[in-house]
Amino acid sequence: MLSRLLAALLAALALLAPAAATDPDLARLARVSGTPTIPGLKMVWLAPWGDVTAAHAWHNIIVHQTEGPAGSARMGALAQSKNPTRRGVTIWVETDGTVYWAVPENLVPTHGDGANRNDNAFIDNSATYHRVVRDNSIGVEFAGNFPDVTTGPTEAQVAAWRTLVAVLRARYAIPLDHVYAHNWIDFKDGRYCEGCWLATLAREWGE
Repeated sequence: MLSRLLAALLAALALLAPAAATDPDLARLARVSGTPTIPGLKMVWLAPWGDVTAAHAWHNIIVHQTEGPAGSARMGALAQSKNPTRRGVTIWVETDGTVYWAVPENLVPTHGDGANRNDNAFIDNSATYHRVVRDNSIGVEFAGNFPDVTTGPTEAQVAAWRTLVAVLRARYAIPLDHVYAHNWIDFKDGRYCEGCWLATLAREWGE
């Protein structure tokens, strides 16, 4: 109950802040190569950006959450960087807000289960069913909901996400309504809605 109240408070505070996506400097930084310093993000570059025109054609963002203790995002990102196409994602977010860019943006990690949700339980799935898949979706993993999977992301993770989602949308020209929670497009653990609150926040910030 306490975690839900805290999540609601964080959401309210986040919505009062100015939208990062309107910052022209952020939009410019989002298109560069290398390892830029991005205001609002503590980024660890395990895989630097290349020329954005050579990046994979990312059309969607999928938000994931994983059952791991503090520190598990770093470990997951390091393992991902050594084997980029293993099951996992391109970007990992630690409980302290540190963002690990683990995979070159022209490679596709294994994530998602084929967009098999076709029940309109959370969103209209007519545009996602078997269409929003790993080959066209860049994945972001938030770690730290252990031992209670219903625990929401930390305040630091929410703050990082606000900037990160703006950067991803600007870099790859991803529409606002193409930010999805894992549980919106794939059947997932029934104990909680994976990524739903973070994806909802991103859409509300964009509006």
